[in-house]
Amino acid sequence: MGLTIGVDVGGTKVAAGVVDEDGNILAQLKRPTPSSDRVDVEDTIAACVAELRGTYEVQAVGIGAAGFIDAARATVLFAPNLAWRDEPLRAEVARRSGLPVVVENDANAMAWGEFRFGAGRGQPDLCAVTVGTGIGGGIVLGGRLYRGGFGVAAEVGHLRVVPDGRPCGCGNRGCWEQYCSGRALIRAALERPSARVLALSAGGDVTGPAVTQAAHEGDPAAVACFADIGSWLGQGLAELAAVLDPGCFVVGGGVADAGDLLIGPARVRFAEALTGRGYRPCAEIRLAALGNDAGLVGAADLAREVAD
Repeated sequence: MGLTIGVDVGGTKVAAGVVDEDGNILAQLKRPTPSSDRVDVEDTIAACVAELRGTYEVQAVGIGAAGFIDAARATVLFAPNLAWRDEPLRAEVARRSGLPVVVENDANAMAWGEFRFGAGRGQPDLCAVTVGTGIGGGIVLGGRLYRGGFGVAAEVGHLRVVPDGRPCGCGNRGCWEQYCSGRALIRAALERPSARVLALSAGGDVTGPAVTQAAHEGDPAAVACFADIGSWLGQGLAELAAVLDPGCFVVGGGVADAGDLLIGPARVRFAEALTGRGYRPCAEIRLAALGNDAGLVGAADLAREVAD
C-alpha cells in the first residue's frame, strides 16, 4: 500500500502530513484555520494537499474534522468551531485535489491512530478520550471503529454527569466537559487564585498551559486544579466502562500534557467509581502515545480504505 495524506482540521489550525503504512509521518505542514469561511477552509486543505503532493506520490486523503460527520463519511453535519453546516466536504476536497477522500470526526481519527500505531496498539476494544477545550471521544470495538447508526457516536463530552449542572454549549446542563476540559481547568484556576499561575500568564488571562506549568513546578493551587479535573475524568471513564467495558482507555488532548498530574487522580477515582469494583477487571488508563499527531495519522490510515 502506498502513501496517503492525513489532514487534521481544528478551530485554530490545519495540520497535514504524508503518512506511510506503518504510521510514520514523512512530511508535515501547518496552516491557520480560516474558520469563519467554509470555502476558505476547503481551499486551505486543498493547498496543503497540493504542496505535499509536489514531493510525494499519494493515493488518497483522510480528513479528521472537529464536528459531526454523516454515516457516509462525506458530509460535515455540524462543526461548532467552524463554518460548516451540512457541508459536502468529501466532494469539495476531492474536486479540488483529484484524489479519493474520506472524512471522519477528529476524535475518531485520533482513536484509530492510537489503536493502529500508538498506546492502544494490539488492544481490539478501546475508548479514546481527548481532553482539550472540550471532550471528544472515539471507540474501537472488535478492531473496528464504532460510528453508530448515523455516524455521530462517541460524543462522550456531552454525557450528563451533574443533573441541572453547569450550562453547556450543546444546549444541555451538567455535561462532562463542563467539569473535565481545558475550560474547566481554567475555571478551577480562577476559583483558586495562584500568584505563580498569574505570573506565568504574564498578567493576562489565565491559560491552560500556565496552569500546567505551575502544576509541574509543584504549585499547590495548580496541582489541586488537576486533582479536581482528574477526578472528574476518572468518574466519566467509570461511566463509560459500565456501558462499553473496553480493554483500555487512551487519554489525549492538550490537558493530558500534564501527564500523571491528570492521569493519577483519574485512576484513583476510576477505581473508586467503577461499577462492580473488586469483582471485575479494571481497564488500564493510558496516555496517548502519538500526541497531537494522532488525528492526522489516524485520518491518513483511514484513507487507505478508499485508496485505489
